[in-house]
Amino acid sequence: MKLVMTLLVRDEEDILREHLEYHLNAGVDLVVVTDHRSTDGTAEILRSYAADGVVVTVREESEFAQQAAWQTRMARLAASEHGADWVISSDADEFWWPRGTSLKEVLSSVSRRFGVVYGLMQNFVPHRADSGGFIERMTVRLATPAPINDPATPFRPVVKVAHRGDPRVVVEKGGGHQVHGVEGESLRSWYPLEVLHFPFRSQDQTDRKYRKTWTGWERNPRGDLARARQASDQGRAGAMWDRIALDDAEVRRGLEAGSLVTDVRLRDALPRTHEVGNAGESSIERENLGDAFGAAVFSEAEVVRLQRWLDEVHRRVALVEGRP
Repeated sequence: MKLVMTLLVRDEEDILREHLEYHLNAGVDLVVVTDHRSTDGTAEILRSYAADGVVVTVREESEFAQQAAWQTRMARLAASEHGADWVISSDADEFWWPRGTSLKEVLSSVSRRFGVVYGLMQNFVPHRADSGGFIERMTVRLATPAPINDPATPFRPVVKVAHRGDPRVVVEKGGGHQVHGVEGESLRSWYPLEVLHFPFRSQDQTDRKYRKTWTGWERNPRGDLARARQASDQGRAGAMWDRIALDDAEVRRGLEAGSLVTDVRLRDALPRTHEVGNAGESSIERENLGDAFGAAVFSEAEVVRLQRWLDEVHRRVALVEGRP
């Protein structure tokens, strides 16, 4: 079995090496990367791995990101030129954790009836003391059943997709959450993967992340992006960091209330990445209950998102018809 990961990056030098090391030691054979106008050390890191034959990079210099088109291109290349049996569509701040001994072992166990599986997103929260490596600092994440009521939260309950290699695949816009054109059904009753997500790692990185997103994307309606841009226009560049970063007292209260949970899997796996399979195997039983909660929370979030979309449709129809 050949496992290929696709990756869309822009200025990810603070996390890219850890991302590549983890996944290459967790069973990924090749990483197909689209580098969109990186100006930091990202390109140099990619070249060093390309020299070892484990990374293939395409450079894009267009002003605006074309996320769905580029991810579709990479997924098709993975199948047609690199013989991928399975393809994982990832971002640099996502670490795919197997519910088994390795990514390959878990995906190999999926029945041929299914062509698409999903990984539940687990969002890690940043600490206000943002010096040092993020892996050592960020060991607390949102508990799976924690309520997410803010429509503009950056910690939305979502899933990410892995699919069988297929040169006809189409990746939807939005960051690899859904694909079409793959032979086989989508597996919804079991989530064989988790996605350990570290989107905000320091105040400087958070500010840069939001700025490069609203300047690098021609259109993105996400509420947290609108909130971040408004704060920046008002001269409050650190407002989003202040909103999401926690101090020690806030972490303790969250752990006591059950809205936060300690999760050191990535911290413990990275220093000894050749043993990541054993770490994944030991976590299966412990995470089964969390998996059930996660599936329920994601399903409920999908219903909420659908209702908001319907409300917007009704509002637009009323405007067209001249109704209040």
